[in-house]
Amino acid sequence: MVKVTVAGAAGGIGQPLSLLLKLNTNVTELSLFDIVNAKGVAADLSHINTPAVVKGYQPKDKEDRTAIVDALKGTDIVIIPAGVPRKPGMTRADLFNINASIIRDLVANIARTAPNAAILIISNPVNSTVPIAAQVLKKLGVFNPRKLFGVTTLDSVRAETFLGELTNTNPKNLKGKISVVGGHSGDTIVPLVNYEPSVRILNKKQYEAFVHRVQYGGDEVVKAKNGAGSATLSMAYAGYRFAEYLINTLSGGPNSYKVPDSAYIYLPGIEGGKEFSQKYLHGVEFFSVPVVLSNGEIRSFINPFEELRVTEEENKLIGVALKGLKGSIDQGIEFVNASKL
Repeated sequence: MVKVTVAGAAGGIGQPLSLLLKLNTNVTELSLFDIVNAKGVAADLSHINTPAVVKGYQPKDKEDRTAIVDALKGTDIVIIPAGVPRKPGMTRADLFNINASIIRDLVANIARTAPNAAILIISNPVNSTVPIAAQVLKKLGVFNPRKLFGVTTLDSVRAETFLGELTNTNPKNLKGKISVVGGHSGDTIVPLVNYEPSVRILNKKQYEAFVHRVQYGGDEVVKAKNGAGSATLSMAYAGYRFAEYLINTLSGGPNSYKVPDSAYIYLPGIEGGKEFSQKYLHGVEFFSVPVVLSNGEIRSFINPFEELRVTEEENKLIGVALKGLKGSIDQGIEFVNASKL
């Protein structure tokens, strides 16, 4: 019995993500919220012959606060793709002022209505929106760092796909063999591939091009769509891929196992995380690392420096990532501290 709520269900990511969730037979109730068209998306998906009961919720007007509350009641997992997409020339940082308020208000509603739910944040810039969520939950006294995830799985999906192309390898065979750590924008994204044998055939130029493509793969999509959108379908798939792991641990599946994808998490809230942050990350508290899940939350994380044979080159990339992450994290926290909840 798993209830999943999608906040932003009528958008470019929300609709295909909701479709994939409807196909998961472990989902018993699928709650779709958006400011417009959520009921239409729910009606459409409700015709699919899988067990999940689909309900749509949208506010009657700008003052209506009941729809989001009803959508969240009793939910086990909340996935948030809500927000505006990137446009040509727009970085994830440019999205901050628009999406920060959306995340702040949604998470405040989760804190008040479903404080025990796992929260999966897709809305960009993830490097800032996850710290925003954490700070809101802290201020409202219900922060459980084991249940807050920044979804960075698209970076893993791209790394598997692009390395597969370079090495003539089926990307399915690379699943779980490439960890991507750091953050979720540009040079804060660091693919770790040293322990994957196929990477050894790459020369220095190919390796550098591979890393750059993983870091800036989103730009390819924005350009190809001529400003009409960003990576929505691949992000929906990636978001579902991570959500599926979490759903499995709540549905009688493996109750504790390593997830081959990383998640952007608050390290001091996980056993050993504070020490890891201080020893390897110069005190940066939010970082994407491979995680171990149990009962719908993080049980532990994988230390890439000790278990994934981080190379000197990868260490340099992580150093660059940390500089970018610190500013984004501080920006998110300061935004909430200046807000009224």
